[in-house]
Amino acid sequence: MGALPPRLGLRDDSSDRWAKFCACIAELNASAPTGTTYKVLFIGRHGQGYHNVGKLKYGAELWNDVISRTNGDAETIWGPDPLLTSVGISQAEAARAVWLAEVPHDIPVPQRCYSSPLHRALDTWRLIFGESDLLWPAARQVTVLEDLRETYGEHTCDKRNPLSVIRRTFPPPQFLYEEPFSEEDVLHQDHEREAEQHVNERGRAVLDRIWREPDDIYISITAHGGIINGLLQAMGHQHYSVPTGGIMPLVVKCEALIASP
Repeated sequence: MGALPPRLGLRDDSSDRWAKFCACIAELNASAPTGTTYKVLFIGRHGQGYHNVGKLKYGAELWNDVISRTNGDAETIWGPDPLLTSVGISQAEAARAVWLAEVPHDIPVPQRCYSSPLHRALDTWRLIFGESDLLWPAARQVTVLEDLRETYGEHTCDKRNPLSVIRRTFPPPQFLYEEPFSEEDVLHQDHEREAEQHVNERGRAVLDRIWREPDDIYISITAHGGIINGLLQAMGHQHYSVPTGGIMPLVVKCEALIASP
């Protein structure tokens, strides 16, 4: 699929492509049995961060076993909560351009946006949506969820900043922080990595939250490779490695489970 598929993955290249797509989604929901709903998720991965540069520099094995537990080297700082590189900023700007190219064709802009609280994800969201009224009017908010953060523990790049620090860079009211939201990162452990099963459980919790908003059909999620695959696992989707700055559009069907009497 690539990082940024043309038309955000829509095969139809006709001028009224998004009107036809939205009509199909509306028809799916109108004809769905009780308890079944369809939503469209635009799942984006943050642009390249300095930790991604570190991993490329040292290789995955040395990075995972040793280097990721440090805050940086003589050239680069990657922890905690690293910033986007110039490449990462360009990747986010490229994603914004892909969105804007579809606005004249009436692409359904997200009715709600969700983001990880880590700097690289929030900055990516800001560069894509927060700087364009065509995509996200300034009066609207992005909801920041702790459950959308990257797999945590051991790697310093996945330890988030204190809430007060995050809020200074990404202030309310545009950035809406879920409650409760702890000041310090109480999840990160220096000597223990979060289990994959728990990442998958977080992914399911995020999807449950999204589906509790019945009127929101078109959703944007800005997050990380690990939790993206937690979301995919919860959907029954195969593992997929979204490139940095990439967007994975999905039409998702949800069937409510009815408990036996």
